[in-house]
Amino acid sequence: MNIHFIGVGGINMSALAEIALSKGYNVSGSDINLNEHVKRLINLGADINLKQVKTNIKDDIDLVIYTAAIKNDNEELMEAKNKNIKTLERASYLGELMSHYTNSIAIAGTHGKTSTTSMTAVLYDLLNTDPTILVGGDLSHIGGNLKIGNSKYFITEACEYVDSFLKFYPKISLVSNIEADHLDYFKDLDHIKSSFLQFINQTKEDGFIIGNGDDINVLDVFFKTHRNTITYGFNSNNDYQIVDIINLDAKGSIFKLKTKNKIYGPFEIKIPGKHNIYNACASLVIAICNDLDENKLKESIKKYQGVDRRFQVKGEYNGAVIIDDYAHHPSEIKTTLESARKICKGNLYCVFQPHTYTRTKSLFDEFANSFSKVDLAIIAKIYAAREKDNLGISSKMLSEQINKNNTKSLSFDTFKEISEYIKPLLKENDIFMTIGAGDVYKISDLILE
Repeated sequence: MNIHFIGVGGINMSALAEIALSKGYNVSGSDINLNEHVKRLINLGADINLKQVKTNIKDDIDLVIYTAAIKNDNEELMEAKNKNIKTLERASYLGELMSHYTNSIAIAGTHGKTSTTSMTAVLYDLLNTDPTILVGGDLSHIGGNLKIGNSKYFITEACEYVDSFLKFYPKISLVSNIEADHLDYFKDLDHIKSSFLQFINQTKEDGFIIGNGDDINVLDVFFKTHRNTITYGFNSNNDYQIVDIINLDAKGSIFKLKTKNKIYGPFEIKIPGKHNIYNACASLVIAICNDLDENKLKESIKKYQGVDRRFQVKGEYNGAVIIDDYAHHPSEIKTTLESARKICKGNLYCVFQPHTYTRTKSLFDEFANSFSKVDLAIIAKIYAAREKDNLGISSKMLSEQINKNNTKSLSFDTFKEISEYIKPLLKENDIFMTIGAGDVYKISDLILE
């Protein structure tokens, strides 16, 4: 079988292409950038073109896979349709792959998906279940974002954007939280919740639906389903309650899980923050539902070291710790900065790069209220991603509003300006954070150079 991937260099598309190669298919693809994912595919035998032109669509291609970012006027996509070649959007192809695994696990939520998927992946891998793993970030434990296993287990993120996760029919579905986001696609929060409801209702009848019971929107969705659900969280009405928490500051946390009939744990995690306790709890509940050994879970969760761009310590400059994080939603930013403030003994500085004009405008007030824990919030130029600058919103406007909310803030147009401004300020015991889903991490690289 010959499969062609349009936009093959993306972190998820490249993983799907590699899975196709592992199954013995002939893989070709295109992308406009020669990144590490593309180089890896070429080394594995894929035929990759760095131009997206219709001549890439050969007559012998059986299937074309494309990402949601590919527009209908894309040369290759149009040529495939002209030749009556079957085309599938990335999520549809992923859903077809998942159907071949009897124990598929799909992890959804407005945020926390990558960390929770990574934790779950490490647990299952260390317990020798040999899972196939697809993560939306680089996980050092598996040497990237993909591990091809040889068992019934398939573990993946389930993204709600453009309803991608509605192509999945997992054995276990998990919802970490639900908030207003991706409002360039969803009409409002009710629209988002209706999609999550459909997602959990597509869970196999003999499977498990698991969710954060401390999240009011998750509870609302769970209330509307006819299916049995399992909740976790700090509140006592959850099926799995997080209890006996010991905060180890920058070294992580220790906690137990309490049910009506049993107490599990204690479990120790080596990464800090309340949000990581939630993520760990979610991963452990998934594993418990699959009857994985509790004592081995204790050993395994302790070995989890985190995933790239999730509260990742990049190094030190002049005694200050440099941390990078992928947070790009107001509640994520608040949680991340709260965790940083708890371990910071000096000044806490951050640079935030807003991600897309739509998100910045629709959540403007929430963003402006997210930086109360810092001594200085620097706002970088908005990362446009798939959008154009036509909404009348800017980083300068956000910075001005943050100042009005009694947190000192500045805005700069370039990463070089930011790095040159912040470097003289950093000293022993300070923390400097780069935050955002775009390329803001390059600022920490500039400083550490």
